[in-house]
This record gives sequence, structure tokens and C-alpha cells, in this order.
Amino acid sequence: MRAPISLVIPTLNAEPVLGVTLASLIEGISAGLIRELVVTDGGSSDETLLIAREAGAEIIKGAAGRGGQLRRGADAAKGEWLLFLHADTQLSAGWSEIVQEHIKAHTGPASFQLQFDTTGVMAWFVAGWANFRTRFFGLPYGDQALLIRREDYDAVGGYLDIPLMEDVALVRALPQRVRILPATAKTGASRYKAEGWLRRGARNLIVLTRYFLGVDPEKLSQSYNRR
Repeated sequence: MRAPISLVIPTLNAEPVLGVTLASLIEGISAGLIRELVVTDGGSSDETLLIAREAGAEIIKGAAGRGGQLRRGADAAKGEWLLFLHADTQLSAGWSEIVQEHIKAHTGPASFQLQFDTTGVMAWFVAGWANFRTRFFGLPYGDQALLIRREDYDAVGGYLDIPLMEDVALVRALPQRVRILPATAKTGASRYKAEGWLRRGARNLIVLTRYFLGVDPEKLSQSYNRR
């Protein structure tokens, strides 16, 4: 029996973080969960692809842009389930057993509880808001990872090749609510530290609100990147 999960990781100059992320996935291989690793790259100029090749990944190359990269990665994946994971996000110890239980008991999508790779009140607050948003509104972001059956992914058309909100667009299209798993996805906090926790958090909330109001993702991206 083939392993059920294809791992899809979008990358762009992820050399400093990719190795640690891949190390957190080893238990999934030992548990017989991971069928393949697909790294979908947006034009890295560092050692990202070397690390991916050494890990035995299938490498897909294309234009930078997370929506398009995720879409191309999913197109190449062959597993019954797809697990989308950011390159700077590590899954907590024991995640493979929890995922295995989910696959046996549920058919719907799932995501992880967010945690940042730093401590402090603001890191706790922002992660807490993200987990609240996921639990009560069914709206995880990509840095919480997304586990979804291939059949359900294809049924809603998969990831859109858009510059922002590709994760929200996908989960909103799903007929079943995303379940939050009792395991964490520890993600990098470098952008929050660089921009300021409150400032970046407020920007993300404004972008989400404008997206819900119907603003085109291309316009959202232009506005977001100018700041």
C-alpha cells in the first residue's frame, strides 16, 4: 500500500530554513505517511535546490508567487492527500501520529495550531489570534500548513495563481470546514520582527478585510508591497 501523503513546499531562497523544516518531517517517513516530497521553487539563487535534491525531492521550477508555486506543486503530486507546508515552518514532534489519526477518522481538511519561533507577549497574541480565527471561522493561513484530500482539492479547482490570499481563497471554496489539529506548526517570525508585530498584524487584517470586500488580489498585492 502506497503512503498517502504528498508534501508540497514552495521555496524562494529558503536555504537558511529549509533543512530544519525537512528534519521535522522525518517522522512522517518513518510512519509510512509520506509518499513524496515536491519542492516548487520560484527562482532561488542560493543553495535551496541543492538541499531539496539531497532530500530526494521532486523539484518544480516556475515564476515566483506562492499561489502559482503551490498550484504547480499540487499538479505534480500523486498522493491521496496533500500537505502544503511553508519552507520556514516546522511541524511539532508527534505530528505524524495525529495526522494519521485524522486521515483514518475524517475526510475533511485540517490545519495546525500556529506558533512562532520566538517568545514574547506579541508572538503569543498574534499566534493566539490566528488559532482563534482558524477554530471559529475556519480560516487558516498557509503558515499553519494545510492537509487536504486530493479529491477535495481538485473538486474546488485547487490553488489560484494569485499574488495574495491564495490560502484563504482555497479554504473558502472547500465544502467542509477546516479542522484544527492538536499539533503545532512553528513558523518564522522574521517579517513580524522587521516590520513590527502590531503593524504587520494590522496590515494582514486590512488585506483580509479588503479581500472579503471584493478587492482584486493583484491590487491588494500592489498596495501591500508598496508599504
